Amino acid sequence: MGCGDNYLPKPKGYNRIDLPDFSYQLLPDSFPYSFEYSKHAKLFRDSSWISERYWINLYYPYFDASIQITYKPVTGSVIGEFLSDSYKLTSQHNIKAYAIEEKIIELPNGLYASFTELEGQVPTQVQFHMTDKDSTSHFIRGALYFKTATKNDSLAPVIDYLKQDILRMITSLEWRD
Repeated sequence: MGCGDNYLPKPKGYNRIDLPDFSYQLLPDSFPYSFEYSKHAKLFRDSSWISERYWINLYYPYFDASIQITYKPVTGSVIGEFLSDSYKLTSQHNIKAYAIEEKIIELPNGLYASFTELEGQVPTQVQFHMTDKDSTSHFIRGALYFKTATKNDSLAPVIDYLKQDILRMITSLEWRD
């Protein structure tokens, strides 16, 4: 080992991350919204003290990650407050994020979604929100969280995998009245 000129110390090892195949199922019909979500995720009602009726968590046990979904019915002119709160929650990551990129995605059903990617050592790497066509009845927001101390650069393949799941959720979203 010491006979060569180009010796470099080797790292102890890299995380091996086996990503499962994409497979989806439909959200139960007890919600005012519907979308396809991964069969690898477990659906739980949000149990936080501030949770509301249709708030859920999609927990990925293999990755120790969750996509938190919050839903608000729109009544009167509160849509501006919901959008403002969504942007405030994203901007709270400015301290640790070295990039925040928002994309507006036009969906096949004519709706639009705000899809935001955050880079750096931030607690959430992806956030999104959507409303119904006239922003008069429904508002939904989601954020991806990991329950691990692993650095985001090591989690990059998992983050990319979960982005695809989130995009599938967004593109398959339908409102129920």
